[in-house]
Amino acid sequence: IWLNLCQYLFFHRQEILKWNGWGYSDTRFLFNKKGQAEFTGKRYRLSGMIIPALQNWFEGTFGASVQHKSPAMPILTSSAVQPPTLNEAFVDELKSTGIPCSHDAEDRVFRGHGHCLHEVFALREGKVGRVPDIVVWPNCHNDVVKIVELACKHNVCLIPYGGGTSVSSALECPPEETRCIVSLDTSQMNRILWIDEKNLTAHVEAGIVGQELERLLNESGYCTGHEPDSMEFSSLGGWVATRASGMKKNIYGNIEDLVVHVKMVTPQGVIEKGCQCPRMSTGPDIHHFIMGSEGTLGVVTEVTMKIRPMPEYQKYGSVVFPNFEQGVACLREVAKQRCAPASIRLMDNEQFKFGHALKPQVSSIFTSFLDGLKKFYITKFKGFDPDRLCVATLLFEGDREKVLQHEKQVYDIAAKFGGLAAGEDNGQRGYMLTFVIAYLRDLGMDYYVIGESFETSVPWDRVLDICRNVKARIIQECKDKGVQFSPLSTCRVTQTYDAGACVYFYFAFNYRGLSDPVHVYEQVEHAAREEILANGGSLSHHHGVGKLRKEWMRETISDVGMGMLKSVKNYVDPKNIFGNRNLI
Repeated sequence: IWLNLCQYLFFHRQEILKWNGWGYSDTRFLFNKKGQAEFTGKRYRLSGMIIPALQNWFEGTFGASVQHKSPAMPILTSSAVQPPTLNEAFVDELKSTGIPCSHDAEDRVFRGHGHCLHEVFALREGKVGRVPDIVVWPNCHNDVVKIVELACKHNVCLIPYGGGTSVSSALECPPEETRCIVSLDTSQMNRILWIDEKNLTAHVEAGIVGQELERLLNESGYCTGHEPDSMEFSSLGGWVATRASGMKKNIYGNIEDLVVHVKMVTPQGVIEKGCQCPRMSTGPDIHHFIMGSEGTLGVVTEVTMKIRPMPEYQKYGSVVFPNFEQGVACLREVAKQRCAPASIRLMDNEQFKFGHALKPQVSSIFTSFLDGLKKFYITKFKGFDPDRLCVATLLFEGDREKVLQHEKQVYDIAAKFGGLAAGEDNGQRGYMLTFVIAYLRDLGMDYYVIGESFETSVPWDRVLDICRNVKARIIQECKDKGVQFSPLSTCRVTQTYDAGACVYFYFAFNYRGLSDPVHVYEQVEHAAREEILANGGSLSHHHGVGKLRKEWMRETISDVGMGMLKSVKNYVDPKNIFGNRNLI
């Protein structure tokens, strides 16, 4: 019953997910009639709660007013969608295979975009550009083989679609594409085909979404531990295609560390290794042509992954530091000693205040008193400046005794850098907020505020420089571009490595008075990316390139590197069947 329900829901994703915003249709932030912020639905720890400080923070930070609304178009009108350009010979042969397909306007629009700001902003205004002409739902690897063969025979364009969470314009249909565009939706390929308990591996169809993969593995006592921020909606195939990273990579690894075997269907045939061994020395690793290929070479259909027994014990924690510099120094030392917990993330002061504004209404006077006491102890007794302090959130997993030893080691290191333990609840709340923070962008757009996040990786000796310089560049660019109100410009260090860290940046601004706010936003983001590269940061740590960042690819991987990518593309896909125009 559960499997049939999942299959139905993913055929009709638009019935449970927003077509013009993030996440579930029944879940959103809003300001109620009393002017209080609340988070609707029943799916999250924060759901159904009043958030008393959010309105003051929102209005004070952006100069916005909850009296000035910019509501989204509530429903999609079919007249806004261009009629499909169908290749009738392809459609006829496709139907003869029995593989489900649709050229319904809602189905096509839903799979014609990701979650970049410009994509969602346009949809909220009812503006629909080029979208797929037909959606097809393969049920297994062999179905994908048939679809790709037919696409080659009839020269149609294929764009693989997994969870739809892309933030790199990867799913946008090229407006210049004149062929019939087919969205190949992998959502029906959502089964665990086998679990090998001796080798601790699982062979899984690539269309499965993260939360469903973990739920099914948990039933057998296992997990992958791979938890990207988008794990509720993103797919295994998407993780492979973008070289994804998860919040608990310190224990479980990034996707490239978890993958044992990959099967991908290309116009030239199926690519896969001849065995499922942990490591091979047989020339360049073909997995590294597949991982990060972003739908340009073929469709990932099946993946063998490493799995682990579910952790016996899990414990959250948090540390408050006098300033961001000392927090970064602590994370560097933790990385140097190779004792990072499953997750360790450091928020700057602006993000700390933002997180504090999202605290739900307390249920008792005693809890409120304790919160006040903690604040007094940190700011008055310990002398931390409320406008400089920052917070790290922690998650430990594993054997209980080892977790407690590990916890002591990390807190001892933090103390050397002025860190104070700030409690389990703050750590758990910070970790769980990861899954609801994306809903806040929709709230902002309801009140003339637009924003986005982007990420990079950077060597340790450049972390402070890149954080300071990029945030300052965002503020200056907004001023130069005529933004009338000071923007929010904030960052956090989210992943640590031996040689560097991943840094996330967030920025948002009130766009009232701007005639083309999306263009201004894109100019600011472009400048911020230039600043990242000038400060020694990478083009992307895990979001990928897509079409949004491909102008920097030559600078990133060199002329020879670009030539190699193009040569692989030309051999594997000479007719450009996978014509999404990502990467190159």
